[in-house]
Amino acid sequence: MTEFSDSEILEKFRDEKSKHYAFNLLVDKYRQRVYWHIRRILIDHEDANDVVQDVFLKVWFALDNFREESKLFTWLYRIATNESISFLNKKRKRFFIPLVNVEYQLAQSLEQDVLFTGDKIQKLLQQAILKLPTQQRIIFNMKYFDGLKYEEISEVLGLSVGGLKASYHHAVKKIEKFMENH
Repeated sequence: MTEFSDSEILEKFRDEKSKHYAFNLLVDKYRQRVYWHIRRILIDHEDANDVVQDVFLKVWFALDNFREESKLFTWLYRIATNESISFLNKKRKRFFIPLVNVEYQLAQSLEQDVLFTGDKIQKLLQQAILKLPTQQRIIFNMKYFDGLKYEEISEVLGLSVGGLKASYHHAVKKIEKFMENH
């Protein structure tokens, strides 16, 4: 299948005759990256799938208004990040649990996840990442796993590059300390 550029997908989306086709192209192009971004935040496969659906539903209704002031991928990541954070907040409120306990629950999900195929070191790394505050965890995941540049993360999260570098540095130090102690 031919890989379409974002501008080609957007052009097709704006044409009523090819709108559905273009949206399918967009989903096919970005679904896996969006899923793994969300999965690293939420840990649980089922929760991640639910949020991915919410993200693409939101994208479907908002894509007509996308002004192309940022890259399409950046816009998708921003929506995915916000939906993931909202999901965590709803989960915390629904079960009347403090954020620390949400992180504990996520760690338990990781332990019981039959789809997690990592070795002991990878599981330990994931546990260390779960100990980070939510924003630091998201920044770490985007830099370390997604390989995004600080400028791209800045566009997604609306934070300064300097602040992101500091957050990433602190996250790395916390992870190193956790790994040393376990």
